[in-house]
Parts: sequence; structure tokens; C-alpha cells
Amino acid sequence: MKHLLAWVGFCLFCGVAQAGPQIGVGVVYDYLDGDKSTYMKRVFNGGTSTAFVKVNILEIIYNEDGSYQEVPLQNQASAQAKDGLMASPARLIVPANGVQGTRLLFMGNRDKERYFRVRFVPVVPEAEDEFAISAEEREQYKKDRVAAGVKVLAGYGTVFFVRPKNTRYETVIDDSASRYQLRNNGNTVVVIDEFKDCVALKENDCKPTTKHHVKSGQSFSFDKEAGRQYRFTLVEGNQKKNVEIKG
Repeated sequence: MKHLLAWVGFCLFCGVAQAGPQIGVGVVYDYLDGDKSTYMKRVFNGGTSTAFVKVNILEIIYNEDGSYQEVPLQNQASAQAKDGLMASPARLIVPANGVQGTRLLFMGNRDKERYFRVRFVPVVPEAEDEFAISAEEREQYKKDRVAAGVKVLAGYGTVFFVRPKNTRYETVIDDSASRYQLRNNGNTVVVIDEFKDCVALKENDCKPTTKHHVKSGQSFSFDKEAGRQYRFTLVEGNQKKNVEIKG
């Protein structure tokens, strides 16, 4: 009986936890190739009610010391924006167990790589939010949300890389007996994906797997340790290379 009651309680908890919209956006990092100007990003809703999602975009400006600022774009939701990333549409209505897409469009200077923070924020729709629904539908949504006990709507932030128009990869490797260094002399980011630092011959005895973005002019390096093995995938645009290094 105790087990049965515990199971019932668990099911009720799960029902409450999943009530309302539950959005997902897939991968956190997206890349716009130099010969492309648009990118389709899809938003999934695995919840029990419709998700009203705002798409907000900020440009990430990196300083020489590695710090950065996130700068709002001017008129990002307007067709008048000429230099930056825009989302069309910037307001999504995603049904329960459904999916909707927004097209990310870049317009402007592509002499160098640029970076943007794209946020997908579920909201309770208000009149000023410009969702294509009636006042009655807005009020009914609010009532349903209160009835379901939904207090927090979780959003997601992604990073969007806009590669230069004339993309160039130039990865320089310095692999010595005690240290490995990869320097990016190209003009666009390269990715160290699924970096694993493991005990040799013990594939499951590893430090946490990490991912590194090596921007133009930057380096990725580590000291080799005897008895350890290092593995990762070097990603240069559409090209991938599996790398294995022994300490």
C-alpha cells in the first residue's frame, strides 16, 4: 500500500510539474555559414498548453580582455533594421505537443565574425505583446494558467554565430611531448567538441566532457599528463576530424 501511495503521489507531482507550456529549442549553439543569410530555428512545446514565445536578440560584443557586453539591437523586430540579426516572426504561438519555427535573418556587415544572444521567452500574452489572438483568448489563457498552478515559465538562451562572408579556416597545431596547443589563425570560430580527458585504457574513467569555442586569434591548449588520454572532435564548419592524443 505504501508503494502504491508513493506511486500515486509521484504521478500527481509529475502532472503538476508538466502542467502548462514546456518549450525546448534544440541545440544551444547555432552557426550561420558565410554563404547563407537565413537560418531556421524551431521551438518545441512538450507541455500541456499553448506556449506564447517572444524572441529577443542581443549582440555580443567581446572586449580584448575576453569580457563581453550584450547590446540591444535597434529596431530588431522591424524590417528597417539593416545591420544585425532579426527573427521573423519574433512572436511564436506553439501549440501543446507542437512545433513552430522562426527564421533568423542577418542583414549587415560581414567583414568579420559576429555573435548574438537569441532568447526564447515564454510569456503570458498581454495586449502590447502583439500576439495574433483576441482579448477573450488572452483572458482565458490567464485563467487556465492560474487553474493549472503554473507559476514559472522557463525560457532558453542560445548563442548564434554569424561567420564572415569570406570564411577562412587556418588551424595551427603545436603538439609537443608535454603540451598540446591549437591556435586559430583563421577568421571564424572553430569548435573543440566532446573534449574528453580520460585515464588511458579506461574509457569510462574521465573528467566531465567539455565543449570549447576557439575564436579567431585565440588558442586552446592543455598540458599532457602521463597515463592519460585526450580525445575530441575538431569542427571547422562542415568539416569534422576526430583527434586522439596520448599523455
